[in-house]
Amino acid sequence: MQSHFFAAEATTSGSRGLTITLFLIFVAITLAITIWASRQTKTATDFYAGGRQFSGFQNGMAIGGDYMSAASFLGIAGLIALYGYDGFLYSIGFLVAWLVALLLVAEFLRNSGRYTMADVLAFRMRQRPVRTAASVSTIVVSIFYLIAQMVGAGALVSLLLGIKPGQTFLGMDADTAKVATIILVGALMIVYVVVGGMKGTTYVQIVKAFMLMIGAFLMVILVLAHYKFNLSALLGDAAKQSGKGSAFLEPGLRYGVETAGDAAKTFYSKMDLLSLGIALVLGTAGLPHILTRFYTVPTSRIARKSVLWAIGIIGVFYLFTLALGFGAAALVGGKNITAQDKAGNTAAPQLAQALGIDYLGGNTGGSILLAVIAAVAFATILAVVAGLTLASSSSVAHDFYANVIKKGAASERDEVRVARISAFGIGAIAIALSIFAQSLNVAFLVALAFAVAASGNLPAIIYSLFWRRFNTSGALWSIYGGLLSAVFLVFFSPVVSGSATAMFPHNDWHWFPLSNPGIISIPIGFLCGWIGTMLSKEDDSDKYAELEVRALTGHGAH
Repeated sequence: MQSHFFAAEATTSGSRGLTITLFLIFVAITLAITIWASRQTKTATDFYAGGRQFSGFQNGMAIGGDYMSAASFLGIAGLIALYGYDGFLYSIGFLVAWLVALLLVAEFLRNSGRYTMADVLAFRMRQRPVRTAASVSTIVVSIFYLIAQMVGAGALVSLLLGIKPGQTFLGMDADTAKVATIILVGALMIVYVVVGGMKGTTYVQIVKAFMLMIGAFLMVILVLAHYKFNLSALLGDAAKQSGKGSAFLEPGLRYGVETAGDAAKTFYSKMDLLSLGIALVLGTAGLPHILTRFYTVPTSRIARKSVLWAIGIIGVFYLFTLALGFGAAALVGGKNITAQDKAGNTAAPQLAQALGIDYLGGNTGGSILLAVIAAVAFATILAVVAGLTLASSSSVAHDFYANVIKKGAASERDEVRVARISAFGIGAIAIALSIFAQSLNVAFLVALAFAVAASGNLPAIIYSLFWRRFNTSGALWSIYGGLLSAVFLVFFSPVVSGSATAMFPHNDWHWFPLSNPGIISIPIGFLCGWIGTMLSKEDDSDKYAELEVRALTGHGAH
């Protein structure tokens, strides 16, 4: 199989036409869905919440579509292919996080809010400062997450177009092609949001979730069939081809690394693992684009059902990532993966190419399967970025414009118009930042978004739903305290400077030793919320009692 892969190297260009055709077909289908949805989008409820008409299964598929991002498909497969056991920790973390979302957030949020996370926070507090804070937090988390998706798109394109050093495609070298792709994906996501709103975005996500599950299932079956369904043979081959031997199947390649004679470095590596785990498990319940999904169903019972469907779909998918990651290590090899993309983001498409050569025969077979899986990966990226852009532009329009600037006097039409305009601004910022973050693994970038969400949004949501004494001051302290501490620590961490894979590899201003800030910034978010609450005398027990009844029963919910 290894030799098959090398044979494919020169022929990747043969898959260009096929891949571009498949990609354009998907874009045409999704644009048609979006235009159809735009004709059904007549009110603000239609734009923000899809008219609250989706069933539990449909919304579960859409949540799966939102959650199974480029990070899941490209990033986790790459991390498992490069780091074995340690890469799988991401799969576990992302999956377990759903239980927190189900038990603590889903039903209460659906009962308490209308369109955005801030509806719940502002219910019992002073509207303007709380909505401003929630809007800022939503935009920051969404942009972190958007960067991950765009970087995945850039990495994919350089593989698909097969542009080698010294070669060009349409006059572009590999780096220019990556930047052009990031801009193209950004432009498409803006179109989906501006034209289709939540209804169009949801249908795109359902189609994409179905495609991704079919594509991943096909690859898993082909990998297992290659090894005659003998898992130990697969793992043995993965360890051998990874270049790391038996250490590949044991903890400690990426996290918890024992450094002889340097106790501090060993300690920090173990803390990084703990920090990652905390951020992954607590982050989902604070992700704005996931939270807005709970508003697209008619009742809290269906919200709960949709989360159960999502857990089933996502759980199966994360089991698939095991076979994809170890399969890529075994059949493509660690050296070939990092030669194409240092962060391992192209491991799954490279595996598809190797499987195509093996099963369909010759380089054309490799090109066909590579093109199909790449089109699925692009679909994944487009659907997720549309959901993220919708969540953040909705927050700008509904929270900041309608309730802060216009003090609740904005018409629905004006609100939707502002949401559409802000989608352009958020898209532009995400495109610009993504161009600088191309050296980072996409699963790793998403873990940062989870840390920021868990630090800035989760403490305020939990306190608001479950603590009677919580007040406006506490909400502002927890959102700004958690958000600023997370972003501040990331900026001074090895992620941004001081390491070979940093955003700025040739500079070094880092002093914070951990790559993920969750272990420090999440407690800071909760602590700030408590301090802010205690410093203020504001106390509205009646309003809390009303929120409690609404959250638990749905009485009075929109």
